[in-house]
Amino acid sequence: MCFFFQKYGYTHLSAGELLRDERKNPDSQYGELIEKYIKDGKIVPVEITISLLRREMDQTMAANAQKNKFLIDGFPRNQDNLQGWNKTMDGKADVSFVLFFDCNNEICVERCLERGKSSGRSDDNRESLEKRIQTYLQSTKPIIDLYEEMGKVRKIDASKSVDEVFDEVVKIFDKEG
Repeated sequence: MCFFFQKYGYTHLSAGELLRDERKNPDSQYGELIEKYIKDGKIVPVEITISLLRREMDQTMAANAQKNKFLIDGFPRNQDNLQGWNKTMDGKADVSFVLFFDCNNEICVERCLERGKSSGRSDDNRESLEKRIQTYLQSTKPIIDLYEEMGKVRKIDASKSVDEVFDEVVKIFDKEG
C-alpha cells in the first residue's frame, strides 16, 4: 500500500490510528477519554482529533514541503467534526473528494470481528460494532450525503474482494490525481 501513496503523492493519515496511538501514550492527557469514547462506539471530541491530524500534517510538511497532499482516513465523522475542520483548516486545506467505501452492515461486522481476532482493538467486538453502526447512521451518513450533494463523493462497492476494491480505488486516483 505504501507504493500506492507514493505513486499519487499522498500521505496517509488515519484518524482512528492517531487516536489509538494517542490513547496508548502514557503522557497523553487524552488517553483515558479517547479509550472511553472508542470502547463506547462514540466519536471522540473534534478538538482532540483535529489537533492530532493537524500535528501530523504539520510535522509531515515540515520534514518535506512537497508532501502536502493527505488522504485522511475516517474523518470527518459527524457535523461537529466537519464544522471543527472547516473552522480550523479554512484556507489551509481543501477537500478534493471523499472516498466512500459502501458496504452492508453485516459484512462490515463480520470483517471487523475477523480483524479482532488479531488486532487487539478494544472496539472489535459485536457490542461496540453495533454501537458504531448506529453512530454511523445518525452522525456520519449525513456528512457523506452532504459531500455527495457537493459532487465530492467517489463511491466504491466495498463488499467485493480486497483486490477488486483496490482496483476501483486505483481507477479513482488515476482520474483524480
